[in-house]
Amino acid sequence: MKFDYANPYPSARLPVFARNLVATSQPIAAQAGLAVLRQGGNAVDAAVATAAAMTVCEPTGNGLGSDAFCILWDGQQLHGLNASGPAPQGWSSAYFQRKYGAGASSPPLRGIDSVTVPGAVGAWAALHQRFGRLPFDQVLAPAVDLAENGYLVPVVMQPKWAAGAAELGAQPGFAATFLPNGRPPAVGEVFRMPNAARALRLIGETRGAAFYQGEIAAAIERFATAHGGVLSQADLAAYQPEWVAPLSMDYRGYTLHEIGPSTQGIAALMALGILSHFDMPALGLDSAASYHLQIEAMKLAFADVYRHVAEPSAMAVTAQQMLDAGYLQSRAALIDMQRAQDFGPGLQPTGGTIYLTAADDSGMMVSFIQSNYLGFGSGCVEPDFGISLQNRGHGFSLTPGSPNEVAPGKRPFHTIVPAFVTRAGQPVMSFGVMGAHMQPQGHVQTVLRMVDFGQNPQTACDAPRWRVNQGLSVNLEPTAPAHVAEGLRARGHQLAAHNDVYQDFGAGQFIWRLDDDLGNPAKARSAARYVAASDPRRDGQVAGY
Repeated sequence: MKFDYANPYPSARLPVFARNLVATSQPIAAQAGLAVLRQGGNAVDAAVATAAAMTVCEPTGNGLGSDAFCILWDGQQLHGLNASGPAPQGWSSAYFQRKYGAGASSPPLRGIDSVTVPGAVGAWAALHQRFGRLPFDQVLAPAVDLAENGYLVPVVMQPKWAAGAAELGAQPGFAATFLPNGRPPAVGEVFRMPNAARALRLIGETRGAAFYQGEIAAAIERFATAHGGVLSQADLAAYQPEWVAPLSMDYRGYTLHEIGPSTQGIAALMALGILSHFDMPALGLDSAASYHLQIEAMKLAFADVYRHVAEPSAMAVTAQQMLDAGYLQSRAALIDMQRAQDFGPGLQPTGGTIYLTAADDSGMMVSFIQSNYLGFGSGCVEPDFGISLQNRGHGFSLTPGSPNEVAPGKRPFHTIVPAFVTRAGQPVMSFGVMGAHMQPQGHVQTVLRMVDFGQNPQTACDAPRWRVNQGLSVNLEPTAPAHVAEGLRARGHQLAAHNDVYQDFGAGQFIWRLDDDLGNPAKARSAARYVAASDPRRDGQVAGY
């Protein structure tokens, strides 16, 4: 039977309730994390198992050559992990201008000269070493099995695979890895990554050391050198993820937490800080006024983020200045409720992705994101170990004096950001919405729906979204009410039609803790309870027990 997998009918997902949960954009990967929980692992073990599985079963968005970020609640406090990788020591503006011409404004979009040091494997090892419970090789075993024995290619991802193949088929290692039989696999066809299974097994046995100091590191250097790159074993050996304190913003009794620069997570915090000066509930759910206000706040936030955010040591303004209450109040005052505007930055200098979340009955909650950046990243795949390498280097600038100008050992501007919500210092929700610059926009929209309008996580996830582009350009999801589109056009927003909900409007995973007595140590508590959601815009699933 040749089934038609396009579904012309509306379909609603229901929230999932459980004490132990994993939510991500591939059901098989969620099951890998759940299996580790059932074996006695905790939420960190489950998150690492799921992340490893995702490098195999959603290669369009991530791979063993990804970067990663994490925010986790360990039962007592929040921790942040920045596992983005820096530029190789051989990189500089002069390096790229010699190779690509004096007019080049950034490193290339694809190819070996877009690859910075991969950080995801370092994130797995760091998280597991500090918080994991099961042996590391046992945690990675489900991913090894998927890579060796294969899985059936799902419905939503397959067209993205085909699109990537058309662009990247000539990149070194891509066709041999991702085009079995000379073409992208079809929906329901078995796909295997035996070389990645070798890598995952070695990573498990060495707790990640083989990737940065052993056989895999040597293979990555040989591959880079053979194709004109300068990424070296020394670059890999010097790499360490960084434990960081997340930034935060209070909003109507809740606190949103994001990883700070060089990620764009601060944009969500700034937008919420601006919106806190308005009575959002009074505007009504799914009103044109509510959409307009959120869009204008997001544009104000992005104006400063795109001007200033980079590696913190290179920023001419600080994150604290960008989140200053008085400054955000002054930005809020610029919003005209009847007119769309194109905002510039207010502060002046004074000198393709996957997301997952996991939670366990002890109360540990993990918000984790890893990405190759654009679909399939650089397109380059080291053949001996199946290392699909990201293209984060394209996020650098070659403009002299830019805070994001490329330099040896410097980290580029990053789009991927996990998120977390607390209330009165206690955990409420681990969540994320993947999808390039849609990510902080998705954070703001879903948090507002839950906090201001009481929508449950799955409903807030399913709801129509908007996306700010540049200038007055805005995308509006086709499911948005007609009166919203009319109201936005009347205010001067330029609505551009985009029906690719996979990428254009992001995809989220959410776990919300339900305990009514949370934060009351005098009251005995049973195991933690959660409600979770997975985005219908992807192939994903919440798996729990």
